[in-house]
Amino acid sequence: MNNSNTTANSKTKKRQGRVVVLTGPGKGKSSSAFGMVLRAAGWNYKICVIQFIKKESRRTGEQMAAAKLSGIEWHCLGDGFTWITKNPEQDASNNKKIWEFSQEKISSGEFDLVVLDEINYAASYGWISGAEIADFIKNKKPYETHLILTGRDALPEVIAVADTVTEMGMVKHAYEAGITAGRGIEF
Repeated sequence: MNNSNTTANSKTKKRQGRVVVLTGPGKGKSSSAFGMVLRAAGWNYKICVIQFIKKESRRTGEQMAAAKLSGIEWHCLGDGFTWITKNPEQDASNNKKIWEFSQEKISSGEFDLVVLDEINYAASYGWISGAEIADFIKNKKPYETHLILTGRDALPEVIAVADTVTEMGMVKHAYEAGITAGRGIEF
């Protein structure tokens, strides 16, 4: 076997981008996605993180850490905790705009890895259809781009087009005991 041909062929072959869905009622969906961001950054990947729920004004540890690394573009575009919203129409409209922005970023082909943090919430609330997300993944996502979608209640259409789906189960959560979110653990 000629190793030089094998090496040359492997360098010209594009990698297949994975679609990973992290869902379920347990803690760790975004944390898992951000672990993959850190891993990808170690390989000098160009990364884009788009957060559907978190506001830009809310600083998080992962966002501050990403700012210290090169190659990571971070967007907090949400309106905050949508389950306590006073304006669901605005939340729906904003999430549709975030989805349009996300499609532009993914379609650009500029990124090796894109994280759509908490997009599953937007879809499960009916602000973005699961069929629309699945169609985009199947027909418009660049072949080599890795895509991670997080949030509870991932829709069946999204699960069907994913390469890997992990459901985080809840056994126990500190919040149930009245312990609020902690810096460095939850944000």
